[in-house]
Amino acid sequence: MEASVGIRARPRAWAGLEKPHGVYFSARVPTVRFAAEKLPQRLVLGTDPWRSKGPVLRAAKLKASCCKKSAGTEKVHYSADEALILQQKAQDVLPYLDGRCIYLVGMMGSGKTTVGKILAEVLGYSFFDSDKLVEKAVGISSVAEIFQLHSEAFFRDNESEVLRDLSSMHRLVVATGGGAVIRPINWSHMKKGLTVWLDVPLDALARRIAAVGTASRPLLHQESGDPYAKAYAKLTSLFEQRMDSYANADARVSLENIALKQGHNDVTILTPSAIAIEALLKMESFLTEKTMVRN
Repeated sequence: MEASVGIRARPRAWAGLEKPHGVYFSARVPTVRFAAEKLPQRLVLGTDPWRSKGPVLRAAKLKASCCKKSAGTEKVHYSADEALILQQKAQDVLPYLDGRCIYLVGMMGSGKTTVGKILAEVLGYSFFDSDKLVEKAVGISSVAEIFQLHSEAFFRDNESEVLRDLSSMHRLVVATGGGAVIRPINWSHMKKGLTVWLDVPLDALARRIAAVGTASRPLLHQESGDPYAKAYAKLTSLFEQRMDSYANADARVSLENIALKQGHNDVTILTPSAIAIEALLKMESFLTEKTMVRN
């Protein structure tokens, strides 16, 4: 079964994630669906306060999500040139990946979901957002509400369970939560695949988060005052706590470096496709070097 990928004449900027508009041309990328035998017996564990104090199985929900909403079910928009480069680089990387999962790590608002969907589309992988899977596992509609009703620790426990279950699968691109890197156990799960850090300047993150609001960002939402100043201060504090953990990733995608390659220093005008291309280049470099060392 195939799914269409819309190619638009003008790429949208990284900072603007609104639904694009314009003229579309059709390209075809195969949709990958999991065979039943590839699904583990237990996929996502959560807690159900009405039925049990312990973990409950969420396999049916994750299986339905995996099969119903795989990477090829939504249109991803590229410029024609970017689409060609993405397809070429994806084909270069696929033999080295050998079905391993890709985990995107990085600060909140760094574009992990947007870039992850593009990578999944061109690689023929399926895409998952670990935050969304935690929400489904515990039966609560948002991360902010989970923090409010329970605690950050409760969320992190369920996040670790989700990552453990995903690590037993193959051919996934997973956008992780910004704080997933703080627990060593999560790295033991993610290192079964390939980890990619999207490194975005804090100033750009703060401006974007201040523009869209912090209601969905529980670690920022309690702050009052100037949105940009508060967001920047909190992001700086969080990054200082996490930067060594982010540096554990197999590949680092620096938006500042991408902008410099393009001859400017404004990361907010980078397209998600340009970031995805850089991610493929970094993955290829890491994987080929690893292969050479092994041989």
